[in-house]
This record gives sequence, C-alpha cells and structure tokens, in this order.
Amino acid sequence: MIDLGCAAGSARRIVTIAALGVVAVGLGACSGSQPEAISEPRAGLACIDDSKHCIDQRQSTLHSMVGDRDRKWVRESASPHAYASGVRLFAFKTKKKDLSCEELAVGRREADAGPGVLRGAGGSGMTPAQVSRGVMLAGEVSKELSNEMKRRCKA
Repeated sequence: MIDLGCAAGSARRIVTIAALGVVAVGLGACSGSQPEAISEPRAGLACIDDSKHCIDQRQSTLHSMVGDRDRKWVRESASPHAYASGVRLFAFKTKKKDLSCEELAVGRREADAGPGVLRGAGGSGMTPAQVSRGVMLAGEVSKELSNEMKRRCKA
C-alpha cells in the first residue's frame, strides 16, 4: 500500500484548482451569445467552454443556486453537461454546512454518479479534459460531503 500522507494534501489542492477550472471552463460551452440568456437561472449548467459569456452564465447560475433559501436545485436532476460545468457540484461544496443530512445524501449520490455519467457521455461534445476535470471534482465533492455527513449525521 502506498502512503499518501503528504501527497494527499497536494492532490487535494490540485483537485481544487482543477475544479475551479471546471467551473471557469464549464461555464462556457454555450451555443450562441445572447446576453439575455444570463438571466435564465440555470443557463450555466449547460455551458462547458471557456468563453466569457459562458463563464458569466456559470457564475450567475452558481450564485443563484447558492442564494436559493429553499434549495430546490438540490433535487433537480443533473445532466452530463451539468456535471462537466461543475456548477451543481460547487453549489453542494459551497453549501455543505447548510444542507440537511438528507440533502447531503442527495449531493453525495449525485457526486458519486458523476464519473459514470461523464464517462458515458461520449457523444455529448465534451473534451476528454472536461470529462477528466468533472470526474476529479465529483470525487472531491463526494469526499467532502461524506465527511460532513460523518461529522453531523447519524446513520
């Protein structure tokens, strides 16, 4: 067995940096450049390229989700592009301390499903790098949500 003691912290930083790249890149895979589309609260979930327009959409969507007091987004289904954009996963990561145990479980299931969904999304226009970043982010978010559940939730 390999000791990952020091490597774990470094790997976590790399995953976090990659995850930020997913959100930055993920907020941009949109077809078209209608500025009015930014007002659509979930438009950023489908954006996976790095255009300014889509980065703005991802940021707007993330802000909208994090600010939603009812957290209706938690139970919405995630498309392959939503996984690749990283927006939902970052919302779970950002709100983990505010989520109920049930919502944490929903988020962890979503994060756990991410790698399979992304790898199975072959024909959906995602690059291997986008898939890889989404897979790494999903793994990191799954671990964080699991740790939060262990800390607060009774099995």
